[in-house]
Amino acid sequence: MKNLFLLALLFLTFSSCKDSGAQSENSQEQSAKTAQEYVSFGAQIDAENAIDAAAMMAVYSDLKEGDTIAAKFQAPVNSVCKMKGCWMRLAVGEQEAFVKFKDYGFFVPKYLSEVEVVVSGKAYVSKTSVDDLKHFAQDAGKPQDEIDAITEPELSLDFMADGVLVPASAIVEEADASALESEGTSESEGTSDSGATE
Repeated sequence: MKNLFLLALLFLTFSSCKDSGAQSENSQEQSAKTAQEYVSFGAQIDAENAIDAAAMMAVYSDLKEGDTIAAKFQAPVNSVCKMKGCWMRLAVGEQEAFVKFKDYGFFVPKYLSEVEVVVSGKAYVSKTSVDDLKHFAQDAGKPQDEIDAITEPELSLDFMADGVLVPASAIVEEADASALESEGTSESEGTSDSGATE
C-alpha cells in the first residue's frame, strides 16, 4: 500500500512538471509566433503598448492645429498610395488618420487592405490644402470627377510614422498582387509609376 501511495505521488509530481513544462513551451512558442507575426518598415518597433483606434481618436480629439504628440497605435488600413506606398489612411473611429513616413525614408506595401497595422511616431492636426488633397486623391486612384469636386481645404488628422508593423500575411498577399499586376501591365504603365512625384 505504501508503494502504491509513493507511486501515485511520483506520478502526480511528474504530471505537474510535464504540464508546467508544456505551458512554458506553449508560452515560448506563442511569443515567438507574436514576434514573427509582423514585418517591420522604417525604424524597428514592436506592438507592445500600442493603443487601439478608438483610443487614438480620443487623442486626436484633444489636439489643436499645431499640437504634436508621440504615439503608437494599431488601426485598420483604409487605403494606401497606389503609386509607391508612400502614405496610407488608417481608420480611427468614424474618421481617418493620414499617415506619412518620416523623410520618405521608407514605404509600405501598396496592396494593404482589410488588415491592421501598428504605427509609431508623432500625431498632429493640420489643414490640408486643395492641391494636396487633389494630389492624394490622384495617388489613391480616385476618378477625375471626384478629384475635380475637391474645392475646400480640410482639417486633417495626420501622423508622421518613423516605424510601421505590417502583418506578415499581408506581405504575402502583396507579393501575389504584384505578380498578377506585372503579368497584366505594359511597359508604359511601369514608366508612369517610376515618374510619379511624391
